[in-house]
Amino acid sequence: MKTILLIVSHLILLSGCSNKSILINDEKVHATLLISESFDKHLNNWTVEQREGGTVELLNGQMDINDASGCTVWYNQMLKGNIMIEYDVVVVDKGGNFDRVSDLNCFWMANEMGNTDFFANSEKRGGKFQNYHAMQLYYVGLGGHNNTKTRFRRYAGGGDRPCLPEHDLSDPKYLIKANELNKIRLIVYNGRVQYYRNNQLIYDLKDNAPYTKGYFGLRTYKNHMTVDNFRVYQLK
Repeated sequence: MKTILLIVSHLILLSGCSNKSILINDEKVHATLLISESFDKHLNNWTVEQREGGTVELLNGQMDINDASGCTVWYNQMLKGNIMIEYDVVVVDKGGNFDRVSDLNCFWMANEMGNTDFFANSEKRGGKFQNYHAMQLYYVGLGGHNNTKTRFRRYAGGGDRPCLPEHDLSDPKYLIKANELNKIRLIVYNGRVQYYRNNQLIYDLKDNAPYTKGYFGLRTYKNHMTVDNFRVYQLK
């Protein structure tokens, strides 16, 4: 009986961990956990598109991205509807070959126009940044241009990817600190698009034609970073 009670208690705790409430512009929203990746066993759920010279591997219970000249790592499952994505990233600067404090970037709700198989052109894209310009997606480049710029872009497809003045930031509070934890949160909720870093709301905009399904990708260029605790929630 004692064993049964312990198992039931454990299941209740797990259930509690999978659900939480968040605030989106003062609206209380329920978040239910859909996907959880702790990078303990494999990278089977991820597709790596990387230029020659870099590596993506499991190391010390994390995804370790060591990049020479361009890399995108896609989560293989399409995400749909109102969602929240969370993950932890550290940009490493400890004297390694590619240790450079820059480009903690991401794509989300990404689709390749005219192609129903998102990964059909994976090898062709190959991690080269320009090969993603024709997609439809949301993009944040945190600490780009050698950690001097943080930018948000809405890629409209066909190469149209404007950066509005209010989305082009250079204040140090929006940039990267080496070897420190960055807790990233991405939200798409009823046309509201938000980007958080360490509970700091950096971008908050209303998209009148929101992307409601697509793929999430970690993006970087010539840097070394570790990724852990990837989570996706459905928002209601």
